[in-house]
Amino acid sequence: MIRLAIQKSGRLSEDSLNLIRECGISFINSSLKLKTEATNFPLEILFLRDDDIPGYVADGVADIGIVGENVLVEEGREELQVQKLGFSRCRLSIAVPKNEAFDDITALEGKNIATSYPNLLQTYLSGEGVQAHIHTISGSVEIAPSIGLADAICDIVSSGSTLISNGLREVQTVFRSEAVLIAHQNLATAKQQLLDQLLFRIDAVRKAQKAKYILLNAPNQAIPHIKSLLPGMKAPSILPLAEEGWSSVHSVVNEDDFWEIIEKLREAGAQGILVVPIEKMIL
Repeated sequence: MIRLAIQKSGRLSEDSLNLIRECGISFINSSLKLKTEATNFPLEILFLRDDDIPGYVADGVADIGIVGENVLVEEGREELQVQKLGFSRCRLSIAVPKNEAFDDITALEGKNIATSYPNLLQTYLSGEGVQAHIHTISGSVEIAPSIGLADAICDIVSSGSTLISNGLREVQTVFRSEAVLIAHQNLATAKQQLLDQLLFRIDAVRKAQKAKYILLNAPNQAIPHIKSLLPGMKAPSILPLAEEGWSSVHSVVNEDDFWEIIEKLREAGAQGILVVPIEKMIL
């Protein structure tokens, strides 16, 4: 059995559990339990504080983990990273009181900044040649300016609504983060094989999320042009229709290019275009 550590609550926890489910792994989840076992894959899930996950994985208490890249880098454990997962994106940003003047980062010279990420902040400030006084606090960072603890803060931002509600405005991005998969560096052979199986499933899920399956009908004389618009995984599938002179074309399109390609297909004579989400995609 391989042991996976994830954040015990919050958006990263929900996104991580959704990924595991999309990989076809079933488990019973309860807010009262700090660990659970999958019913159809040799996997045990531990629910931990996000700050503790890199240490648990480094020490081998957990074999693998899903954690924010910001936490991993703050803890100096970048060597544990296996791959980025593309969800739970956020940024570590500096914010100041909304009425405070701020032209550039040099405005923070000699100022007090409250943060839960002192290492990331110090690295950024040093790179900008700015010297400031960093006050490390574990939570409720947004309140620091209003109680006189700091002139500015550096904290995780998703939508920015929390900053606004506390009379702050975002002025500088320090670090961009997303969920990453990490692993103990000396996994036993059997556990490495389980990790490889899990990575295979994750890859199939992520590829499917970035693609759409499309089906369309077109007159045969338009097929050569339509084929040139549809790369597919290798090439489009073309099947004759019952109506003479027409064919059905099936292909996979990258979501980023989807709307542009659809317009070109219509101009080329495609009709009855159906778009279907892809659950898994294995190349």
